[in-house]
Amino acid sequence: MSTQDPATGMTTDEMHAYCREVEAYLCRRNDGHLIRVVGPAFELVKGWAAQGIPLTLVREAIDRVVERAEKKALRKRPVRIEFCDAEVLDAFDRWRRAVGVTHATPAEAAGAPKRGSLHAHVERVVVQLAAALGSNRAPAALTPAIHAALGALDSVQATSATARGAARDGLIAALADADRALLEAAVAALPSDTLAALTGEAAGELSAFRGRLPAAQWDAAVAAARGRLVRAAVGVPVVSFD
Repeated sequence: MSTQDPATGMTTDEMHAYCREVEAYLCRRNDGHLIRVVGPAFELVKGWAAQGIPLTLVREAIDRVVERAEKKALRKRPVRIEFCDAEVLDAFDRWRRAVGVTHATPAEAAGAPKRGSLHAHVERVVVQLAAALGSNRAPAALTPAIHAALGALDSVQATSATARGAARDGLIAALADADRALLEAAVAALPSDTLAALTGEAAGELSAFRGRLPAAQWDAAVAAARGRLVRAAVGVPVVSFD
């Protein structure tokens, strides 16, 4: 008989299904090699479920761990789920702050990963946007907006390594404006049925937090989560520097 956990709102069946989905995805990324999520590994993944970590974030974290292992030629052995824990928790922390579903305590804020340099961020986003122009994921209608974002980044890049104080704040504000414009263009470039599906997926990612958020905060969180999914769908990065 399935029971419900009052802390998470998940039933035992739902929690087991979450763990089995993680196991199946890990198997696929390990080229079919079965690594069972049992014992301590099951408790680890169950803990992710209890925290409300969306499966999409877990899959993306597994992807990054596997890809790093492949680049380092370390895939003699399959990747175990325990190797993905730090990546999953880091992704969840960034996701929570991005969608606004939690307010960090002073201890959490002190332990949060520090941002990289503004200049390195700009250089990385320029490369990612250039790659988006050469891919088939971004709709043709989005091309002008990508070029506009690259133009904004070019303006910021010249002084991003040396700007301080108010000048640096101005550069960060310019990146935020460019990011909003790019996301709005991406939303406009996608078919309405695709947007509806992404909105539903965003709400699903946030389902563990539904009872904790007032209506206005819930709507803002869903919009932010959808923005992440929209960017992934069209292959463009986050331009803003948070």
